[in-house]
Amino acid sequence: MLCALLNIYLLLIFGRIILSWFPISPGSALASVYSILYTITEPVLGPIRRVMPTIGFGGMGLDLSPIIVIFGVQLLVIPLLRNAGLC
Repeated sequence: MLCALLNIYLLLIFGRIILSWFPISPGSALASVYSILYTITEPVLGPIRRVMPTIGFGGMGLDLSPIIVIFGVQLLVIPLLRNAGLC
């Protein structure tokens, strides 16, 4: 069950990444969805973003915090949970 929740959390991070690529009008349905995704994912992404600055890429900033969280969960957390018999 814990692995399933982590996988759902990773999907929420992917959703936030995809929505960040599009302009979102305030008050729209997408703005509400993005606000929910932001509220759920920011407690994990925020501290990593504060430690790792964004990388300048083609005149815009590239935020690597979602990539770090995704790799961390996929490569460290889920295998550790499987070895401990929690998945």
